[in-house]
Amino acid sequence: MMSSLILSVLTDDLLERILDCLIDDSDRKSFRATCKGFHGVESGHRRRLKFLRPEFIPELLRNYKRVEILDFSVCPRIYDGTISALVNNVRCSGWALRVRSVVLCRTTSVRFPGLEVLVGSCPGLQSVDVSHCYQFGDREAAALSCGAELREVKMDKCLRVTDVGLAKIAIGCEKLEKISLKWCLEITDLGIDLLSKKCLHLKHLSISYLKISNESLRSVSSLKKLEKLLMVGCGLVDDGGLHFLGNGCPSLQVLDITRCEHVSSSGLISVIRGCKGLQKLNAGYHFLELSTDVFYSLKDLKYLKTIRVDGARVADSFFQIISANCLFLVEVGLSKCEGVNDVGIMQLVSGRPNLKTLDLTCCADITDMAISAIAHSCSKLTCLKLESCSLLTEKSFSYLGSSCHLLEELDLTECHVNDIGLANLSKCSELRCLKLGICTDISDKGLSYIASHCKIKELDLYRCSYVGDDGLRFLATGCKKIRKLNLSYCTKVTDKGMVYLGLLEELSDLELRSNANITDAGLIALASGCRKLSELDIKNCENIGDAGFWSLAFYSWNLQQINLSYCSVSDMGLCMMMGNLTRLQDAKLVNLTKVSAKGYEAALRACCARLKKVKLIGSVRPHLTQELLQTLAANGCRIRWD
Repeated sequence: MMSSLILSVLTDDLLERILDCLIDDSDRKSFRATCKGFHGVESGHRRRLKFLRPEFIPELLRNYKRVEILDFSVCPRIYDGTISALVNNVRCSGWALRVRSVVLCRTTSVRFPGLEVLVGSCPGLQSVDVSHCYQFGDREAAALSCGAELREVKMDKCLRVTDVGLAKIAIGCEKLEKISLKWCLEITDLGIDLLSKKCLHLKHLSISYLKISNESLRSVSSLKKLEKLLMVGCGLVDDGGLHFLGNGCPSLQVLDITRCEHVSSSGLISVIRGCKGLQKLNAGYHFLELSTDVFYSLKDLKYLKTIRVDGARVADSFFQIISANCLFLVEVGLSKCEGVNDVGIMQLVSGRPNLKTLDLTCCADITDMAISAIAHSCSKLTCLKLESCSLLTEKSFSYLGSSCHLLEELDLTECHVNDIGLANLSKCSELRCLKLGICTDISDKGLSYIASHCKIKELDLYRCSYVGDDGLRFLATGCKKIRKLNLSYCTKVTDKGMVYLGLLEELSDLELRSNANITDAGLIALASGCRKLSELDIKNCENIGDAGFWSLAFYSWNLQQINLSYCSVSDMGLCMMMGNLTRLQDAKLVNLTKVSAKGYEAALRACCARLKKVKLIGSVRPHLTQELLQTLAANGCRIRWD
């Protein structure tokens, strides 16, 4: 009775405010399962739908009247005809008028006819994501160009789009503010030039890994409103291109020139001096050594919040200048940098209470002294990466546990951390992501500390050889929200441990490579309990046979990616699993010694309509029919031959 009275006090407005605070999908699911009233409020509040099965799309569109974002990225069997049927379905009419954003990432079976219908039916469409649709070409780009209201287009790895297709988008979508062309290898300076001339409102531009020259940056420099430029791996650009940016782009705030191998300190100085509003600068993995002039030019960047110089050789003056001038820093990346030592880190973090992210991966010279300074100076630290910092001892983890109470992500891969260290780290109660790969001194006891006090959602225990079934029992009891877990080469884990993992209902990503102690019984327990499992790696788990794979076929309906290379599955087991996993999109099937060529043929035919990527051993290729290979290619499936 009391609970009913409390619920009656909660108005729809208050419930919608509560929903605004529920980011996790499982929390929203619990909310709408409370009662019919809560379900109705959640239905009216929802703005985004992520489809998992095509047959449910019309009903979902009919029930959720205020949806503005449609995500088809993990939904198999989406074709041009599917789009046309949705547009013409009278039972869910009106949805196209409400839609503002569509995600078609990896939906390689939707081509020009479907895109043309979709864009033409959604007059208010402002954002489209067709990333990794590698078969998309100029015709598909022409279909997108009909979206006159488009503000954002993501076309990463659309390998067949050329300057012609980009020109159509530039001419048809003059209101464009954001466009990502990463890995669109057929686009050249000509396309970027036309884009820069036609889309004068561009604020965000990604041209990473394109074969463009300085001429593209000359064109880009004319974009007065450009705030973010990502040009990772543009190997043909040199200092001349950066000089153009320094003399233009007055609004530039974010610049990423990682792996631009022909850029030197001179070009970087030009950008720094010309774009004094820079807030984020990523210049990693191409400078063997940053000159002193670069360090001194950083004085001009008074509002710098993020700087990454990964892989460079840094001098003491770098830390001194950063400490004295860049007062608003929240993120510093020094991964694999030479010259990073305790003194430098102490200077860097001194008076930096707002620093939130610090990457010291492979900075092998830092010791407990540096960690002590970080812990005492950076009380708001949320992310710390210390992979391969082998000089750290238990003291470092004690410092972090005592002072860094907001820490959410910690990478200690290949560090000398033991159970006592984990006991200290367990005081970081907000810890969500913990990476302990190749930390060979931790055991089940250490995991018990973490499981009892932390809110872990991602845990990496790669090659932690002393972790066994009891450790998984602790995780199953204390870390109910864990989603991603790596137990590869944890050879003490047995079927008993799999029973404990089966209690983790939120688990979606699991790696179990090379574990000979897991059998069919363990996989059955895992599959029956972890119904949200979407990625599974059981490569070289040689004692899992058909019974285990049948359990995946029966229970794991959400599985999208699987690696079962070197497993003991037979023709029948493989065919049944591949046919029943209706959402499977990525499979690695290398060296399945009990599977014949006919077995491969039957299994691939059973799922060829939805498979987008498959890895096979090269010796199988001559035995597969040409018809099958053509069908897979026509459906947008990429085959990698090992």
